[in-house]
Amino acid sequence: MRSVLRLFYLGFSVLMVLVLASCSGGGGGGSAGGSSSGKKLRIGVSIPAADHGWTAGVVWWSKQATELYPDVEWTVVTAETSDKQIKDLEDMMVKGVDAIVVLATESAPITPIAEEIHKRKILLINVDRGFLKPVADIFIEGDNKAFGRKSAEYMVQRLGGKGKIVILEGIPSTVNTDRVEAAKAVFKANPGIEILDSQTGMWNREKAHDVMQTMLLKFNQIDAVWAQDDDMAEGAEQAIKEAGREKQIWMLGGAGKKEIVKRVKDGDSMFPADITYPPSMIAIGIHQAVSVLRDGKREEIMKFMPRHMVIDVDMILPDNADRYYFPDSVF
Repeated sequence: MRSVLRLFYLGFSVLMVLVLASCSGGGGGGSAGGSSSGKKLRIGVSIPAADHGWTAGVVWWSKQATELYPDVEWTVVTAETSDKQIKDLEDMMVKGVDAIVVLATESAPITPIAEEIHKRKILLINVDRGFLKPVADIFIEGDNKAFGRKSAEYMVQRLGGKGKIVILEGIPSTVNTDRVEAAKAVFKANPGIEILDSQTGMWNREKAHDVMQTMLLKFNQIDAVWAQDDDMAEGAEQAIKEAGREKQIWMLGGAGKKEIVKRVKDGDSMFPADITYPPSMIAIGIHQAVSVLRDGKREEIMKFMPRHMVIDVDMILPDNADRYYFPDSVF
């Protein structure tokens, strides 16, 4: 339990600064979840269904954050597809929510409904997967360009500047685009690195397993897999072991899944490193929604709120892995 609490406080360290700033700028009054007028706040949270470990973390953090504000009328829904998420968002608008926190299933199909939310002047907070137009009042994301750059630089360094690699891409979104483009720029700057193939694993273990199986049949030599996601890395690893090539290939996932961090910590040759990308960022978005609206002074408080928050990412290596290992965490 202690490690969960430590993770909780780490996840909200930046948030506390934001809350203090909003309080100093927005004036006093108001309960934790109600507005200064006594009107109960109604806030919607729309997130992808927990189809893999990272989104399971998002669901878990959403629950932790919303439970801190029992006076708010929460509508928290998960969606397996973009069509379902669009319907959920339409329902929230009909319900008359004051704010919506959105982690998009995919960037492109959710952008038009996000535009409509913006036009209706509902406070819109976008987390992680960005919209294709700047319609969010607040956008919170991990530094995905740094994610791609730092992880690719590590791979180049570990390969000694020479090797054959494959790339697993994720769901079409700003997150995937930023990561992959930044990584490929690093690999391009190191001509000794040959990218054999780049295919989408949709941030899904089973899909990544199938894609990796095909790559293994296609290429006799693969030195490393740039997987960008721990679940995809685990799926790829399964395919590699089934092919009996686990002593020839290592990989780099991402997001800091506890099982992978433990393997980094233990010096597992298949997973020599990982990179952080905390699902707790959804909780920051939820807290920001309450912070902006609770005093009934949205416009005034927004003057003090950063419109774009970028959360830094760190490489997890054996000598610092203990700092990022939370065995009691859901992810």
